[in-house]
Amino acid sequence: MNFEIWGLSGSLTTQREEQMAFAEERLWHWIELIDAACNRFRPDSELSRVNAMRGATVVVSPTFERALESALRAAQMTQGLCDPTILPALVALGYDRDYDQVAVRDDIEARAPVAAPGTLAIHLDRERHTLRLDDECQIDLGASAKALVADLVAEDVAPSGGVVVELGGDVAVRGSGPEGPWAIAISDSLTITGREPRISLRHGGIATSSSATRTWTVNGEVVNHVIDPRTGTYARGIYTTASVSAGDCVTANAFATAALLWDDAVYHVAQAGWSARLVRTDGSVEFVGGWPSDDEAR
Repeated sequence: MNFEIWGLSGSLTTQREEQMAFAEERLWHWIELIDAACNRFRPDSELSRVNAMRGATVVVSPTFERALESALRAAQMTQGLCDPTILPALVALGYDRDYDQVAVRDDIEARAPVAAPGTLAIHLDRERHTLRLDDECQIDLGASAKALVADLVAEDVAPSGGVVVELGGDVAVRGSGPEGPWAIAISDSLTITGREPRISLRHGGIATSSSATRTWTVNGEVVNHVIDPRTGTYARGIYTTASVSAGDCVTANAFATAALLWDDAVYHVAQAGWSARLVRTDGSVEFVGGWPSDDEAR
């Protein structure tokens, strides 16, 4: 099953045909909940309410709290590089509406970069289920939230058999496919040729992040959606694309994002025990951990 949501393409595949109806129900269940909680382009979303009430203590829903917890975990795993407090930096770069609308604009003017305040500006009381953001803090949960959807759907469906959930380059895998481990194709771009390298996976997550996709023009300069929270500017590192395989999709997404900002991404991914395929700006490819070479993976 193929679908589109949040301007992204997605797919849902089950080991057996009889699983699909339940899998589709869980997919749309979690998409609807996460959209209502975390969509920053919906004025009625919980995220919009929380950002508008920064400085005040607000009660948050279980879904929002779960998504925020995932974002905070992603920040901790990446030494703060996968940071949910980058929303002002995104807005300063003109990403203040749906990407499809931003991409076609030619009148966006650059504003001063806004460094992220970091997760210390987020005060989550897990016992009372309340949240307070510091006055200068606004959050965006988009990246980790879509990875979380993939994980949640996969976990719900897994007891009935193998499943793969893919959403905008984030993949969650549980169990086997019809003929053994799932074969997951890895692409450096949005153009699929059918010749992409493939890796096998039975459990975990794979995420691909790229500074060459979801780009737009600001004052004649092409910018991208991967924000360095230390400076508030967009990613200009030595890697243009990072694919990471990890224990779950949220973790894979966090490391794939941070890899575009780390010059020593090989070290960080290896130290965490994960594997990766990293594409440099000159097109050369580095492999980390047990990730097979492209020739081996075809």
